[in-house]
Amino acid sequence: MIRSFRRPLAGLAAAAWLAFGAGAANAQDALPGAGVSVQPLKSSLAEEAFQTLLVMRGLEKLGYDVKPIKDLEPATEHVAIANGDGTFMAHHWNPLHAEFYRNSGADQKLWRSGPYSGNAAQGYLIDRKTAEKYKITNLAQLKDPKIAALFDTNGDGKADLTGCNPGWGCELAIEHHLKAYKLADTVTHNQGSYAALIADTIARYRQGQPVLYYTWTPYWVSAVLRPGQDVVWLQVPFSASPGQEGDANTALPNGKNYGFKVNAQHIVANKAFVEKNPAARRLFEVMRLPVADINAQNLRMSRGENKPADVARHTDAWIKAHQKTFDGWIAEALRAAQG
Repeated sequence: MIRSFRRPLAGLAAAAWLAFGAGAANAQDALPGAGVSVQPLKSSLAEEAFQTLLVMRGLEKLGYDVKPIKDLEPATEHVAIANGDGTFMAHHWNPLHAEFYRNSGADQKLWRSGPYSGNAAQGYLIDRKTAEKYKITNLAQLKDPKIAALFDTNGDGKADLTGCNPGWGCELAIEHHLKAYKLADTVTHNQGSYAALIADTIARYRQGQPVLYYTWTPYWVSAVLRPGQDVVWLQVPFSASPGQEGDANTALPNGKNYGFKVNAQHIVANKAFVEKNPAARRLFEVMRLPVADINAQNLRMSRGENKPADVARHTDAWIKAHQKTFDGWIAEALRAAQG
């Protein structure tokens, strides 16, 4: 710090600066994360950066050396964290990602806090105009080739469903649903980049064409295609989940069944890391982020504020607006480090 000055500091001034610098260094070294590297992971979905960055800001406050985020798809993220190639992810959907968690070593290699953000919903929607005209309320109605053809975008006679990226948990669920509800002959699950697919879906909706798509919250799509106004949720004929969740009842308390249980997003971390770092563990345990705040930030991204600098600004603004809450998380983590 002193070497950056062009003229030498003399006497008491130099001593004061040296004392200040040493004190700051000692304070930094005293933080529980000093000298410990952290590798955050997220999927290719840019909208997951906000909640990830918020956790990173907390870890940085505790002195951890937090590396830039690496993008991997959810199945691979869980494996990487279990193997120690990643430290944490902030968007583990439970139960949607339960198979990934189990297949990566479960509690023997991974650690899951809970929940970081709740009330994460997902399901299938169609445009309201088509729903009302043809009285479509249930996904199973797409077994009828005439109904399915309404959503045909490429002329093959089958409904085109805007679906999930390969490697996402929702891919497994959608594929399972198409088999369970006997829709494979009338519905095509379109996969690729969800961002590109849903952009095309929205464009077709604005042209007055029928649309059929999968989406979830928190995400910005439902602020553009508004359920109940522009589009409607489709129910499913019965509960059917993939893997060990097969017997899960996906019906909501109001009796409606959209095919998916309401999920919570969790922070998942490498088990060895949290065992050695009680401050980080406690931070992961106490952090809570309202789903409405994620939705609001994601909507800003959809409107053009989607560069890394924008997301960083959104994160820092959230912390400033919730400074007392954020400081409380840090205080809890520091107490945990003291034993």
